[in-house]
Amino acid sequence: MQVYDEFSMFADNAAEVGLDWNGPPRVERRTIAVSGGRNVSALVWQPDKPAELVLLHGGAQNAHTWDTVALALDRPLVAIDLPGHGHSDWRDDGDYRPQNMADDVATAIQALAPVPIPLIGMSLGGMTALCLTAQHPSLVTKLGMVDVTPGVDHAKAEPIIAFVTGPEFFDDFSSILARTIEHNPTRSESSLRRGVLHNARELDDGRWSWRYDPMRSWKRAPSDDADSPAEASPPSPDFQALWEELAKIAVPITLWRGARSGVVDDADVARFLQIQPRATVVVVDGAGHSIQGDRPVELARSFEAMLAT
Repeated sequence: MQVYDEFSMFADNAAEVGLDWNGPPRVERRTIAVSGGRNVSALVWQPDKPAELVLLHGGAQNAHTWDTVALALDRPLVAIDLPGHGHSDWRDDGDYRPQNMADDVATAIQALAPVPIPLIGMSLGGMTALCLTAQHPSLVTKLGMVDVTPGVDHAKAEPIIAFVTGPEFFDDFSSILARTIEHNPTRSESSLRRGVLHNARELDDGRWSWRYDPMRSWKRAPSDDADSPAEASPPSPDFQALWEELAKIAVPITLWRGARSGVVDDADVARFLQIQPRATVVVVDGAGHSIQGDRPVELARSFEAMLAT
């Protein structure tokens, strides 16, 4: 069985993007008890100092997706594994809608960071950050959303859904890596190899499986009713109601959009700015949906600009 050391790959992250390397960063994994007898796990960067930022990853990812961004930022921060992802416990009901995860993440933030604090989330993490800011406004000073708005639908998210709804088990590491490379053409093989090591685990029988919970409620059949058409489209997340949550936000908001991504379109941005006319929209050239994977240093610099205002 392959030995996994989650803190052993930071030098590779730095080398790939040309960051200066002055030795391993100080990072600790922390676990926080939340509702339902579950735990939420997180990475605390520079744990001897008060955190200055909280980061939330996207669906089917984990807190390590931010490693290169965190190295570039070189500041104390917290990167949280969403419920059902990474090292956080799975929900019995499989319900990972952002409005359901917001309370768990809020509990973790209160335990791990001084509040209020800037909060940035990517994709599903961005929607969770939106809901958390609306539901717990006293915890957040600034909100950042990376390549997501409530306008995302099945068509826009289809490439992501196709990857997430794939096989749950793989015969070996090379098989799970090959599928990841196939569905992430904008990423380097070395970065995807690290990502798989963080996001998957080797089973006792030598097979590999993802760390995240594969049984999201939105993936289940829409109905077991015999009258349901056999050719019914598979379910997908529906965030349309969260436009109303966006209207509740009173803190400054930044929306980052990957120039090569189809998850956020011009109509989404227009509606976003109609609801939040003071929001800042940043387009990151050369980036797909996973901006933190495609352009981590550029994204870190943009985060710095957000934090400085």
